[in-house]
Amino acid sequence: MKMEPKKIPWAEKYKALIKPKFEERYRELLGERYKEFIEYSLSFQTESFRINTLKISNEKEAEILTKFKEKFKLERIPWYEHGYFYEGERRDIGNTKEHVLGYIYVQEAASMIPPIVLNPNEEDVVLDIAAAPGSKTTLLSALMNNKGMIVANDSDFQRVKALSSNIQRMGAVNIITTNMNGLNVKGRFSKILVDAPCSGTGTIRKSLKTITMWNPHAVKRLAKLQRKLIEHAFNLLEDGGTLVYSTCTLEPEENEGTVDYLIKRFDNAKLESIKLNIKSSEPVVEFNGNRYDDEVKKCLRIWPQDNNTDGFFVAKIRKL
Repeated sequence: MKMEPKKIPWAEKYKALIKPKFEERYRELLGERYKEFIEYSLSFQTESFRINTLKISNEKEAEILTKFKEKFKLERIPWYEHGYFYEGERRDIGNTKEHVLGYIYVQEAASMIPPIVLNPNEEDVVLDIAAAPGSKTTLLSALMNNKGMIVANDSDFQRVKALSSNIQRMGAVNIITTNMNGLNVKGRFSKILVDAPCSGTGTIRKSLKTITMWNPHAVKRLAKLQRKLIEHAFNLLEDGGTLVYSTCTLEPEENEGTVDYLIKRFDNAKLESIKLNIKSSEPVVEFNGNRYDDEVKKCLRIWPQDNNTDGFFVAKIRKL
């Protein structure tokens, strides 16, 4: 049972700042669910963390959870066995000794989904093309048991510093960091994560200024970048390899539209269904005059109100 949202006291101020075009757009997408979307988007973010299995055994995990239960209410995240929602009078679990030592990683629950869907194994050579600050990268490392190899790239040098710090804190030794435009990355990879820069409308509750920053021109600009990134990444993917495309936006043009672009451009790009223990909503197949391939129905579209998490979009693509 999901933890219920707690409304942000200053939510009404931001509700008044919602642009008419934004409301029109999301009412078209959601219909009667629009009010619920705004309610969740203007509520406190559900806090969550995961146990770092690179450093912690099952026995030590049990010890940490017993300690945390003295201060926090814990609830296991259904789609990741080592992930937990938490709530309590304190919200600073990131200041605990366990976090500093890298025993846990404070990570939004929906953000854990893309690495889980990519599901790398110990022999894989993985590319995380836009990796910083490293929450997904270090989860990939944990799923690979610190074996294989991950190339974690980001174009922003300041963000790469945070990425490197998190990799070190989590004890991940199978990661190489690079700092370049994602479109300049070269190599061959068995699995690729494209967690693309996006307009972030699924994370309003984490950053309320998203409401004031949103504009349709930015959505179009970002969609162009995302299509370049996903196409370049697909060209780097080995035959038989898997690419996961994800965003924390809810814009169809950046999500289903980008995936539709790829599968229409490459005959050997095949969408695969995603099976997770999570509530999700129907992907968008038609919006704003655009009709997308019915294959996009295999994508995972998550609104904040579905699981009381951030909104997220995830697609799993196989290169035939």
